[in-house]
Amino acid sequence: MTLSPLSSASAEAAPQYCTFVVDGLLFGVRVQEVQEVLRFQPLTPVPLAADSVRGLLNLRGQIVTAVCLRRCLSRPLREGDDLPLNVVVRSRGEAVSLLVDEVGDVVDTTGFDLLPPPANLPPAVRDLLEGVIALPDSILLVLDFDRAVDVPHDASPGGTS
Repeated sequence: MTLSPLSSASAEAAPQYCTFVVDGLLFGVRVQEVQEVLRFQPLTPVPLAADSVRGLLNLRGQIVTAVCLRRCLSRPLREGDDLPLNVVVRSRGEAVSLLVDEVGDVVDTTGFDLLPPPANLPPAVRDLLEGVIALPDSILLVLDFDRAVDVPHDASPGGTS
């Protein structure tokens, strides 16, 4: 199947977001930036890594850094036995796994504007957003994952949990 220029233009004009939940907050990243979504995968600890780096996973021979979004967003750590899910995104040419609580649907935001993050969000959350989209039944926080995986949120060594 060949895409016509109209199809390409329509795809660009209709932003779709892969959604996920972290500590009750609904986040999204553009679907074209998502490589794949996986169940929890065993992680290999990284000695002396920042606390937000929870380890490395072997994704069919590709070594991927797993980053805990709860840590990046200064949210409390997950309690209980629930394991995080992996949303693997491409950040500056490399695959990075974002550890999230739940994965949601793909949301088409055609007709909705990307707005600046509101001032009443906690700074740790607001600083990692591209903006917000007010959907009919929720607020979608559009994550700037390059910023999320860039910042050493906690310089203390961690690596696993």
